[in-house]
Amino acid sequence: MIENPDRTNVLLAAARNNAAWCDAVCRAHGLPTHLGEELWTSAGRTPPFYPDAVTLDEAVSAPVLLAGIDTESPGCSVKDSFAGLDLAGDGFEVLFDAQWIHRPAGAAAADHGSRLEWSAVTAPEELEAWEAARDGGESGGVFRPALLTGRIAFLAGRAGGRIVAGAVANADAGVVGLSNVFAHDDADTDAAWAGALAAIAVRWPDLDVVGYESGADVDTALRHGFTAIGPLRIWLHTA
Repeated sequence: MIENPDRTNVLLAAARNNAAWCDAVCRAHGLPTHLGEELWTSAGRTPPFYPDAVTLDEAVSAPVLLAGIDTESPGCSVKDSFAGLDLAGDGFEVLFDAQWIHRPAGAAAADHGSRLEWSAVTAPEELEAWEAARDGGESGGVFRPALLTGRIAFLAGRAGGRIVAGAVANADAGVVGLSNVFAHDDADTDAAWAGALAAIAVRWPDLDVVGYESGADVDTALRHGFTAIGPLRIWLHTA
């Protein structure tokens, strides 16, 4: 649980939780990473859709950030947790803007009448099936079995034994980060959010839930008891 849960402290916890998730994904791929007070960085190219740096202090400077990442090979990206950096002069373009979101522990869950059965993935073959259900296997094994730890849960919603919805929950920095929510076939997006949040409430009943979303997904999060608490920006190196 967050001590002194004002908006600034919640946003900082959300950023640090997300950095811990990025760190876990990258370390599962054997990449060298560094988690400090100001920022998280990976010295090697990260898996698809994962940044090379996450800022954790609004005052961190562009030179300090860029010194720890590889901007020479294609695909370098930065998650500016406070949407305050200007990296245009360093060869970056804005990929998209998003909003950090927060939901207090114990918030009432929405009932969307879903009959999905929810459980956490526990074995490598289940994880492979979860990832295939999420994107048809297009991500090429981003999520490795090393991620199947007590503080990370790959939540699967099943209908007739098939995974048709899911999400990732990671407990770190005194909160639970919710990400990678998906639904298809016999499920809908609201059922996926409701089911994932119910599973998180059972697993970590005393922890607030955080994350970030963009576009229409922000509205979905708001329907499920989240509040938007601040902007973030994703930069992609294109020069």
